[in-house]
Amino acid sequence: MATSTSTATPTFPARAPRSLLQDVLTRLVKDPLVVLCVLYLGMLIVVALAPGFFAPLSYETTSFPDKLAPPGAYATADKLAGFRYVLGSDRLGRDILSRLIYGTRVSIAVAFLGAGISFLIGLTYGLFAGYSRPRIDNVMMRIVDIIYAYPTLILIILLQVFLTSLAQQPAENLGVLQTLLVTLDTRSGGLFFIFVAIGAVSWLNMARLTRGQTLHYREQEFVQAAHLVGADDRRIMSRHLLPNIIGTCIVAETLAIPSYIYTEAFLSFIGLGIQPPLPSWGSMIADGYGALRSAPHVIFFPALALSLTMLAFNFLGDAIRDAMDPKLRDR
Repeated sequence: MATSTSTATPTFPARAPRSLLQDVLTRLVKDPLVVLCVLYLGMLIVVALAPGFFAPLSYETTSFPDKLAPPGAYATADKLAGFRYVLGSDRLGRDILSRLIYGTRVSIAVAFLGAGISFLIGLTYGLFAGYSRPRIDNVMMRIVDIIYAYPTLILIILLQVFLTSLAQQPAENLGVLQTLLVTLDTRSGGLFFIFVAIGAVSWLNMARLTRGQTLHYREQEFVQAAHLVGADDRRIMSRHLLPNIIGTCIVAETLAIPSYIYTEAFLSFIGLGIQPPLPSWGSMIADGYGALRSAPHVIFFPALALSLTMLAFNFLGDAIRDAMDPKLRDR
């Protein structure tokens, strides 16, 4: 007697498809350290947008009788009767907490605007270099190599000195473009020249990364197919190459943000950054350097804010890089 057997095929519940962005966000939300960093950076952004709402005093308010007051001390000047220096005061009697809050605006602006300038210049330059003819690509990258041969920090300092010297010249000796640059820098308290100096030099790594990614993807089958159907170079770069390389570039730029914050703090520390009385965490550290032994709180709090902000961007950048790695993402 012939018997027939049937083999049951196991069935699995269907999994809803998820995009790359959904995968990245899901992985990031599961990490408590990432959530903590996002909350901290979000708080800094809110404070930077409206520092006058959170600061108890103006960053210019001075009280010489209360200079180098310790944290928690009450003001002795009549005009500030009853006011408490939560984080102490500096050598001019200015409230450290208020100046720290106003200094947040500088660091956050450098973190996003400086990174934005560097990202746009490097991405555009590297994309055109990688997609151009070999001879043009070679010339463009040799220019990058020549600039890259010089220390980045020294180039930023030299460019900042040059831009600062423009502001010290008489207005009649400046051209239209130079006058516009000086006006923008004066109204921003010296912040605009920092954006220009950092963004004009820090794009080199982004350009090299973008060019390498472009060389890799331009040889892929989907790019060759776009050529065969008659797509022009502009469409290929914008619709096929750019979406594939921009994720890696964003991660790399996120990891570079702490170096921009550090560069601004260093420039302000040596007197080439934010112009007083506008506060910066770097200039606050420089102002309190002479009172390090007698009043260490003058340096401690801005240094702590600077360190925490750089660590938050570092942790967030590392987490985004891991979340976008296809070998590490949860499937």
